[in-house]
Amino acid sequence: MCGIAGELTWGDVTPDPAAVDAMAASMRRRGPDAGGSWQIDTDRLSAVLGHRRLKVIDLSDHSAQPLVDAELGLVAVFNGCIYNYRDLREELGAMGYRFFSSGDTEVLTKGWHAWGPELLPRLAGMFAFCIVERDTGRAVIARDRLGIKPLYVNERPGRLRFASTLPALLAGGGVSGDIDPVALHHYMTFHSVVPAPRTLLAEVRRVPPASLWMIDEDGHREETTWWSLEFGSGAASPDTSGWTDRDWRDAVLDALRRAVRRRRVADVPVGVLLSGGVDSSLVTGLLAEAGQSDLQTFSIGFEDHGGIEGDEFTYSDLVAAEFGTDHHQIRIPTPDIVPALHDAVQAMSEPMVSHDVVAFYLLSREVAKHLKVVQSGQGADEVFAGYRWYPPMQHAAGTGVEEYRGAFFDRDNRDMAGIVAPEHLAEGDPSLEFVTRHFAYPGANRPLDRALRIDTQVMLVDDPVKRVDNMTMAWGLEARVPFLDHDLVELAARCPGHLKLAQGGKGVLKEAARLVVPSEVIDRPKGYFPVPALTHIEGPLLELCTEVLGSPEARARGLFREEAVRDLLAHPNEELTPLRGNKLWQVTLVELWLQTHGA
Repeated sequence: MCGIAGELTWGDVTPDPAAVDAMAASMRRRGPDAGGSWQIDTDRLSAVLGHRRLKVIDLSDHSAQPLVDAELGLVAVFNGCIYNYRDLREELGAMGYRFFSSGDTEVLTKGWHAWGPELLPRLAGMFAFCIVERDTGRAVIARDRLGIKPLYVNERPGRLRFASTLPALLAGGGVSGDIDPVALHHYMTFHSVVPAPRTLLAEVRRVPPASLWMIDEDGHREETTWWSLEFGSGAASPDTSGWTDRDWRDAVLDALRRAVRRRRVADVPVGVLLSGGVDSSLVTGLLAEAGQSDLQTFSIGFEDHGGIEGDEFTYSDLVAAEFGTDHHQIRIPTPDIVPALHDAVQAMSEPMVSHDVVAFYLLSREVAKHLKVVQSGQGADEVFAGYRWYPPMQHAAGTGVEEYRGAFFDRDNRDMAGIVAPEHLAEGDPSLEFVTRHFAYPGANRPLDRALRIDTQVMLVDDPVKRVDNMTMAWGLEARVPFLDHDLVELAARCPGHLKLAQGGKGVLKEAARLVVPSEVIDRPKGYFPVPALTHIEGPLLELCTEVLGSPEARARGLFREEAVRDLLAHPNEELTPLRGNKLWQVTLVELWLQTHGA
């Protein structure tokens, strides 16, 4: 797990190594162990690649990046982990390839030389990478199936820059702070989710998940999507048409076992972020079942506030005792939360409105004192239908778009016009148009499947997964998410909807969990990452909102109508979204992020 950066130039455009160095330096916390850069020039293409390294696999300098393979004429920068790299290395060795390291980066590079685009379906892992070919003058950029590892780009005539974070591109210079009105509409409407390739800044884009960009020596680019998620019993092998409920339960458990086992690959210890919910508890149980000794688990809790309990230690303690883990309870006093909020915003590549981002930031800070790698339960709710808006989708009329919008959207266009300044309003209803378009794609014929697909491939990628990546990597901590193992996700997509919706959601997963973890964890009320002091805006938090929205920067930017902002500040806890989000916090967070990053 690392931070990558680079610049590709063509024609008369001269590369700027200092800009790449600045981009890489801004990501030092993602890769605190080492860093480097490399410039390669071909007849038409020039490339400067930069890297910050977190040593997890092959701790020697043989796997330092940028990785230069002089024999094959390839230079690569890579962020992520290839869990099956040892199997691929054996296969490549049998083909005659010789290795100078014991890491996964060299396997990725030689695999590209051997198989080209056919390498990507062979990879089990999370990744974003760029490979430059010396002899062809071609550059290749790719991202994993579900976008677990981020990649941002900024383009100018004759030049393309990329980086693992958006602020890194800002550090390289030459990026304006112009707001993309469509992205702002998504942020304010689509529950703060801005689907790729857009970001809030008009001049910065994200490489979409499962993308492969082949860029030739003249800078022309061919973009392909190399993986897609198909729903229904006939979506992929094996044939599941005759499976019983028990068959599904056993298949899900086997797939998750394999996913957890894959994510044990490391030359350093691997722990677990244990919330006490069924998902992280199941991951903990499977690691213990696999024989991992001295397993460290970590839970975070806050002080109770306003009648809201601030921890779930009862359940995490139970799981830790059941499996004999070396468990760490992390308690955060209320006065520490607002200062940590500023630090968490500094770590955000994009505005992330969920309060649990602060919990992940503080949890990661403590975990990084002990470990470099953890597994996390993120993704199970989207993959196995754990949220409350999924049951109504099972019997939704028509396409299901209206039911999904009613459950998930924060506001309609009338509300948008009441809060966003006219010069920043997008035309039409781009958020509704996006969902309508996505629901119409082939491969998901039922409204429930369409909702699960958009949440797995869009909402999950651009909110929870990005949140975990940003907050863990802010402390040089690698988070691995077994519920986003592609084999498990593909299996879940084929699973009948009623099995996923059973038992209040995630029914088939809960049945699998009963074979591993205590029933008290499974049958408990659904939990979350509680940060009580941030759920009710008052005191120091209200002071922060007032200061940010009343600042000269906010007034000069003019994103929001002043009278609407005054109303929100006067009634800070009365305007809530259908998903109980605070509308004052939503507008404060986006302005605070812009100010923090100097956009």
